[in-house]
Amino acid sequence: MKFKLFTLLTFLSLTFLSCGGEKKAKPNYDAPTKKEVVKKPTSTEKIDINAPSMSNKGIGPIKSMALGAIDNQLVAKGKGIYKINCSACHKFKKRYIGPALKGITKRRSPEWIMNMILNPDAMLQKDPIGKALLKEYNAPMANQQLKETDARAILEYFRTKN
Repeated sequence: MKFKLFTLLTFLSLTFLSCGGEKKAKPNYDAPTKKEVVKKPTSTEKIDINAPSMSNKGIGPIKSMALGAIDNQLVAKGKGIYKINCSACHKFKKRYIGPALKGITKRRSPEWIMNMILNPDAMLQKDPIGKALLKEYNAPMANQQLKETDARAILEYFRTKN
């Protein structure tokens, strides 16, 4: 009888002690683990994508250009190209997938606009405004493989929409 009582008390004691009152912390899946590296921004400079920047010519084939009077034939051609190639992502008066285009010719140089149309991949990788736009909209501009004459027509259309 003593052996049964001793075994029972030992078993109950061990069971009671093993349950303990210590609470285990729940894992925090949002916190970085020791193996993860938390990346910090490399640059403190923030570019205002709405600020005018007429001296930036962008990166691409267009180095300089002189604009004259509005060419209505070019405007009509540019409007058609815009509707087919650009309107899925851009609106004039409101932010959409890409930035609103109203007043773009007052914020960016003609060279920058044409280089963005013709060479969006390099512009988004190397141009400071292009990189800031990509960061803001998180959607890269699609390269439409347009010809320089088409980009010029789109620019002419933009000039009428200010």
